Amino acid sequence: MKVDATNDLALLQAQGRIAALPVAASRGVKLGGTVATVGFPNIGLQGFAPKLAKGEIASLSGAGDDARYFQISVVSAKLNQLAALQSSGSLPENVNYAVKSSYLLSFLEVFADGQLKLKEANAKEIKFEEVVERAKQAAVLVLVY
Repeated sequence: MKVDATNDLALLQAQGRIAALPVAASRGVKLGGTVATVGFPNIGLQGFAPKLAKGEIASLSGAGDDARYFQISVVSAKLNQLAALQSSGSLPENVNYAVKSSYLLSFLEVFADGQLKLKEANAKEIKFEEVVERAKQAAVLVLVY
């Protein structure tokens, strides 16, 4: 495992059939652009099925104008705050940040030792539902004990 705590990145090796996703350049991202996440938030409360959250780029920088991040506004149904507080000890908020791909690519270049082959972004338009399906095939639940 390789870690970049400053940029909140980690390189893990997972076993199984996991689809590769392309990494798009962050320099082309515009304010108001569509973003989506597929993951496994709070499995104790929400279950093991992958969850989709869709929103937009709310800012081209993170907290305190940190250029490493985008602020993303993820639009989703509101989770019961009391249940989340009892389950995780914290209240859910609708302000999220995403590391820009330029930092991810630099991290991978340094730590992957040339062993990682990145999939190139596809220039043709594909349906959002197909993007989500591809993200589901690439998402992996990581349990930490």
